[in-house]
Amino acid sequence: MNKFRDFLPISKEDMLARDWHYYDFLLITGDAYVDHPSFGTAIISRVLEDEGYRVAILAQPDWRKNESFTALGRPRYGVLINGGNIDSMVAHYTAAKKRRHDDAYSPGCKAGLRPDRATIVYANKIREVYGDIPVVIGGLEASLRRFAHYDYWEDKVRRAILFDAQADILTYGMGERATREIAAALAAGTPVGEITGVKGTCFAAKSPDACQFPAIQVASFEEVSRDKRAYAAANLVEYDEHDPIRGKAVIQPHGDRYLICNPPAMPLSTQELDQVAELPYMREPHPVYDSQGGVPAIEEVRFSVIHNRGCFGACKFCSLAFHQGRMVTSRSHESIIREVTELTHHPGFKGYIHDVGGPTANFRRPSCKKQVKHGLCKNRDCLAPEPCPNLDADHTDYLKLLRKLREIPGIKKIFIRSGIRFDYLLKDPNGEFFADLVKHHISGQLKVAPEHCVSHVLDSMGKPHIGAYEKFKQKYERLNQKYGKNQFLVPYLMSSHPGCTLEDAISLAQWLNKTGRQPEQVQDFYPTPGTLSTCMYYTGLDPRTMQPVYVPKSPHEKELQRALLQWKRPEKRRLVMEALHKAGREDLIGYGPDCLLRPSRPGKPAQAQSGRPDKKGSKPAPGTTRRSKTSADRRTSNRQSKGPAKKRR
Repeated sequence: MNKFRDFLPISKEDMLARDWHYYDFLLITGDAYVDHPSFGTAIISRVLEDEGYRVAILAQPDWRKNESFTALGRPRYGVLINGGNIDSMVAHYTAAKKRRHDDAYSPGCKAGLRPDRATIVYANKIREVYGDIPVVIGGLEASLRRFAHYDYWEDKVRRAILFDAQADILTYGMGERATREIAAALAAGTPVGEITGVKGTCFAAKSPDACQFPAIQVASFEEVSRDKRAYAAANLVEYDEHDPIRGKAVIQPHGDRYLICNPPAMPLSTQELDQVAELPYMREPHPVYDSQGGVPAIEEVRFSVIHNRGCFGACKFCSLAFHQGRMVTSRSHESIIREVTELTHHPGFKGYIHDVGGPTANFRRPSCKKQVKHGLCKNRDCLAPEPCPNLDADHTDYLKLLRKLREIPGIKKIFIRSGIRFDYLLKDPNGEFFADLVKHHISGQLKVAPEHCVSHVLDSMGKPHIGAYEKFKQKYERLNQKYGKNQFLVPYLMSSHPGCTLEDAISLAQWLNKTGRQPEQVQDFYPTPGTLSTCMYYTGLDPRTMQPVYVPKSPHEKELQRALLQWKRPEKRRLVMEALHKAGREDLIGYGPDCLLRPSRPGKPAQAQSGRPDKKGSKPAPGTTRRSKTSADRRTSNRQSKGPAKKRR
């Protein structure tokens, strides 16, 4: 690694070692300081450093002590704040609202080193200790909460986070452009209240006339708090206008003030992405954490490369569309080759690149030519329920990139562990990429996300119908047989998504039974801020049609749905039996090949009775592996993530 690189200062001692007697920007984060391009804090701080500013990092300050926030002294221009790579509430709580016992973004995986609603708490502390200093909030937590939003943990609609944080500016999406522009204005002496024309930002104003762009106004915070139809209508507008080409500013009244959300910033070009990716990152956690057990989140990404941004997959439960956006941009081959070549010189490198991916690994180009000129279509998804006729499904560039990377000296294997969008892959008439994927880029098992098997549930999710997955599965198995590979296909599944009834959960269990698979871990739907699925959960309406949608909300019904997908596990038997009786599906209790449970035996405890027995001589379903207790919850966290840690689709 480059010996001239160094971590940014995290203490007064670090600043004095650099002969700094002042600095320009303080960046506060809810994560430990990891100087790697998969972490938003590292990207923004290095971008500012590259612009010539002095930046100091305050990672996971003790929010109960004012002196934690003044330890580095007052910066010259302002304070930038993010809650971490994922929403702090998701970092702290499971979908069942139970407190997590670990935090991969903290030293030693220790939980509790950041507060709930970290962005708000940190910003209020800065106001307390530094008064009217310019405060800019950003990152995923601010991005997803930029409008009045339903908060799952309080079960109510909260104000736009800008107001609760008492911040001057909110940056949303991938914030390099906005951060550069804000920093330049502050350094030039522009009062922060006059920095109102930056794309990709929000600010508060006394009048809607403060907006400098063509705009659309949505229902006020007060109205969406009391009227669920108004909430659903506003949420759809906010989602639709998140487009850098055709998107308008969105104005939302909050009491006697107005939230003004400027249009999104344009994604970075290939040249700009290359420049950001090749800033002088240390690619490691700060050494201060070594004695505390390190920062576990680095393990997923230390030897991984992000080659793209954005996702036009448009899954309704995923925050990517509302954060990174649906326009895909990608880095050049030359830049990625330089990064991988440098990784081969890392002292811990053993020849394996764990991932060349991003939000969706096999997207390296916009979905169609029309998108480049006119933006994403309103009220039309690129892939679901059927791929758009204009879809440009071409893996040629990705295939060439992977082949070049395989030829780099010191490389033994290049894996793809980010999500593969299988329906997009199937639309590519050239089968070379699929063949190369099977031959060279799978580490024993390929994880893809059909999520469910019932069509109307998949429609609510924005996912393709199950026939696409089954076609993909058949082709995958043929290719494995052709090339003599013993690689499994592992489907990600979700229970209790809006639109999914108990009967639908039973249908999914039947489908799994038919395919000979039972997942070890099931993802329960997690209502995270800003997504259309969360809107459905809160309002009981599909905002795209304003039609009612069934929502499983009670903890017990969620428990029943989750248990159905693991019907063979003895500890789930009582719940599965209850679900089948409740749905009137006693026909699935018996000894036939289609039954899920054996009948109860008198005098034997329910939990001691097994589920449906495996066929004689059968083996466990291929690819069924035991994952850690919190792996399903981590999937939710990673769906929120901007592309670090484990990315999947």
